[in-house]
Amino acid sequence: MPVLDAAFTHLRTWERMLYLHSAPTSFPPRVPQGLTVRRLSAVDAPALAAMDPAMAWIHGSWGGPSALAASGLGWAAFRKEQVLALACTRFLGSRYEDLACATAPGERRRHLALACVTGLTADVTARGHRATWTCSRDNRPSRLLAWTAGFRLAREHVHHVTGPAAVSNPSGFRAAA
Repeated sequence: MPVLDAAFTHLRTWERMLYLHSAPTSFPPRVPQGLTVRRLSAVDAPALAAMDPAMAWIHGSWGGPSALAASGLGWAAFRKEQVLALACTRFLGSRYEDLACATAPGERRRHLALACVTGLTADVTARGHRATWTCSRDNRPSRLLAWTAGFRLAREHVHHVTGPAAVSNPSGFRAAA
């Protein structure tokens, strides 16, 4: 830590928790009448692009809403053409898929994210992969959703998030042009 602290102008620790999907969903989610929960397809790109701005971060690792919609690696809860909740593979590995989800602020506590995660974990298992879930230690809603969806804590770890280097070129070395 002292070396990192001396090397960077900003240093922050971020306590993280890693969960593995290993149990059935605690209770089958009931979707409210008038809503549909289903796998995303390419035709859903406009709906993803029009999502509540508080949810837009979720397609960042895919390069945008069109890529996520076309990937087939997401599930969403819809009211007509509006996305209310979304779960997707955020990072895809050869054996594991790390999941993420987001729910529109006005739609929380209706078990929509749980329904999306339940569909997605079934897909992950069918692909022969194992679903993982990572979240911040202080994100209690995420931890509770993970537990309810059948994820169990595998380990805790700390990320060190750094800012710009404190000294940009301490050796004075200049690259040849």
